Amino acid sequence: MRLIPVLDILNSVVVRGVAGRRELYRPLVSCLTSSVEPLKVARAIRRRYSLDEVYVAELDAIMHGRVGDSVYRQLRDDGFRLLVDAGVGDAEQAQRVLDTGVEQVIVGLESCRSPDALRAIVAACPMDRIVFSVDLMQGLPLGAPAWGNDPEQIVEVVLGSGVRRLIVLDLAGVGTDSGVPTRDLCQRLRTLYGRQIEIITGGGIRGPADLLELDERGIDGVLVASILHRPGGLSG
Repeated sequence: MRLIPVLDILNSVVVRGVAGRRELYRPLVSCLTSSVEPLKVARAIRRRYSLDEVYVAELDAIMHGRVGDSVYRQLRDDGFRLLVDAGVGDAEQAQRVLDTGVEQVIVGLESCRSPDALRAIVAACPMDRIVFSVDLMQGLPLGAPAWGNDPEQIVEVVLGSGVRRLIVLDLAGVGTDSGVPTRDLCQRLRTLYGRQIEIITGGGIRGPADLLELDERGIDGVLVASILHRPGGLSG
């Protein structure tokens, strides 16, 4: 199972995400570094945990449409492999992110207005570089009405488009240190679709026991953020 550090970037600095309440996000406070610059934070994580695959949530793009491609290039030039959520809603936006050299672009339910928009992205971009994020808030999908209200049905539609890499994330759990709220949903998806899909989740990781449980449930990757930056980190 892969561990994937998260960089939530707002106004060009790394912030700590809590429960999806973006208006309350504040600059990161970390035991790994005193910096909030994305590259320095990523380097500090790599020094401590030897992790070089990074999920970048570009909140300036998701909330305001401002894509910070210079940050992606800095990270790529320093040897990081990137999954980037930049609020992609159409094929042109997806290609613009991929043109910066990132490995995978995330198409989020929150930003993609309809299944038709996803199919257009899939038709225009390399399939192996697309990840779909099933964005939830307290178990409810954050997508436009065209997607419906059932997460499992949304996944069925996404897989029908050809996408095979999924992030299943409930923003209500992010940064709360309360356990991963999507673990049961992820296990149901694993039972339904077997190993034909890749499943990444996260949010609320408390320690190694949560990671072990997710591994036992067949999760392929886990997004980790807050736990990396507190004393003890993943070892305690």
